[in-house]
Amino acid sequence: MGCQNHDPLVQTICDLYDKISKLDNLQPSKDANTLFTKLVLTCIPPSSIDVTKLCSGVQEMRSKLIRLSGEAEGLLESHFSSILGAFDNPLDHINLFPYYSNYVKLSLLEFTILSQHCCPQKGVLKRLAFLGSGPLPLTSIVLASYHLTDTCFHNYDIDPLANLKASRLVSSNPDLSKRMVFHTTDVMDVTSALQDYEVVFLAALVGMDKNEKVGVIDHLAKYMAPGAILMLRSAHGARGFLYPVIDPGDLRARGFEVLSVFHPNDDVINSVVVARKIFVDQGNIGDVMHASRCCEAHGFYPIKQINLLEN
Repeated sequence: MGCQNHDPLVQTICDLYDKISKLDNLQPSKDANTLFTKLVLTCIPPSSIDVTKLCSGVQEMRSKLIRLSGEAEGLLESHFSSILGAFDNPLDHINLFPYYSNYVKLSLLEFTILSQHCCPQKGVLKRLAFLGSGPLPLTSIVLASYHLTDTCFHNYDIDPLANLKASRLVSSNPDLSKRMVFHTTDVMDVTSALQDYEVVFLAALVGMDKNEKVGVIDHLAKYMAPGAILMLRSAHGARGFLYPVIDPGDLRARGFEVLSVFHPNDDVINSVVVARKIFVDQGNIGDVMHASRCCEAHGFYPIKQINLLEN
């Protein structure tokens, strides 16, 4: 990674990666918490760095770091899902998760952006899919509880244990137990069912590098209904060392109209990308790319930092 040694930010991240990669495991612990907190604090400040243009050695490190961070995030969510699932009414205790308030604020942000672009018939969004919901599906829970209170949420995850834990969280709630459905399957195996959803959320860590992400977008373009909205989480600047970066051009080239790209410049880590699936002949994709217009914004939204691990 010597080609980037002149960049103090990149060097700091490389040093943290070296330490994280030497941890015995990524389960919640004091050592893991300290390192991931330092990593997040290093990556959050606004930066002009373009992670897609770094040298091959740093790109390789970044890819591995995203996977390590994703694994750690999943272990943290699984840990707290088990704790919450031990209660008779898990949702009554959901604020035990240390970063629940962050999800409340992030979900409000995403709902606000979605509302600007999604106008379902009769004003009611009937069916929404969340791809990569995990063992602690807080986005679905918060949206269903406070914002989309008449919508049915279909949550997809490849891990049967994650879905078992997630379903346990809502099973005792008379409302959400009826409106939240869990499917255990690979996203790439979901085909005709995607036609049924007016909105599809794609989790940030479904497709952990560019090729994987583009493959998922290709799949969604093939099976989503024309006019349906795709909500994606991306990253900007140094935050691209934590999560994959969505290239709007990859969406346009596959028949999506990019409606909005929002880059927070506060402690919200993920950027929000909103796109609409349009009907077009493959031969006219180029026309779509030229016609597509979106609003790209850098903005402040008061969400506290999300640490990745807890003692």
